[in-house]
Amino acid sequence: MTEEIHQQRSGAVLELRFNRPERKNAITSDMYAALAEALRAAEADEDLLVVTLTGNEGIFTAGNDLRDFQQTSGLDSDRPVARFLQAISTFPKIIVAGVSGPAVGVGTTMLLHCDLVLAAPSALFSLPFVDLGLVPEAGSSLLLPRLIGHQRAAKHLILGEPFDAETALLYGLVAEIVDEGTLDARVREIADRVAAKPPEAVRLTKKLLRNAPSAIAERIAQESALFGERLKSPEAAEAFAAFFEKRAPNFSR
Repeated sequence: MTEEIHQQRSGAVLELRFNRPERKNAITSDMYAALAEALRAAEADEDLLVVTLTGNEGIFTAGNDLRDFQQTSGLDSDRPVARFLQAISTFPKIIVAGVSGPAVGVGTTMLLHCDLVLAAPSALFSLPFVDLGLVPEAGSSLLLPRLIGHQRAAKHLILGEPFDAETALLYGLVAEIVDEGTLDARVREIADRVAAKPPEAVRLTKKLLRNAPSAIAERIAQESALFGERLKSPEAAEAFAAFFEKRAPNFSR
């Protein structure tokens, strides 16, 4: 597993941490592959009951590493990012996430597949897919409106407006707001509490809460096909070029 995804096993809990702070934890293909592999191994391990997902203090993840992502052909099923989305969206055990600082793009959408999300006051969630000439992914076009309503989802998925921890709490995206310095400890405390409960009862309760998994899988597939097309579009080419050149994009050309 790449060191940019730090992994630590303690009893029935597996801790996964984004560990690329010099690039604001931007996620590469290797990191996606490591996450997918870790989740699949955790699913198969009968003694492992909970996974935690965190970043560094002040940064959860800046989302996809755009230069790395441009080298891929989108979200084809054999790509590491697709394997990760499939793994996290179908993971049968509990995932507890702790968010500090920015959670950009997939950094927010992956949280829709976590069971308990804690946020520090510094957490800032953003979904800039349209601004990059792309479309939402990870089933977020289905799950976000289901969670917060169409109008609010449109504000964030179309307008790209970010939202803070207090708003995320109001939306129900996060379970509680925790002081920055105690976030990791609180994530671990909750993970340990879950791990101490009857595991089959927990698994079945998650299955009941995660309603209509086939609809989520179908939506992820639809989004992935469109996402791959959009990556090759002139709009995305201009948006990416503007991002790297630190200028405003011009979509009139």
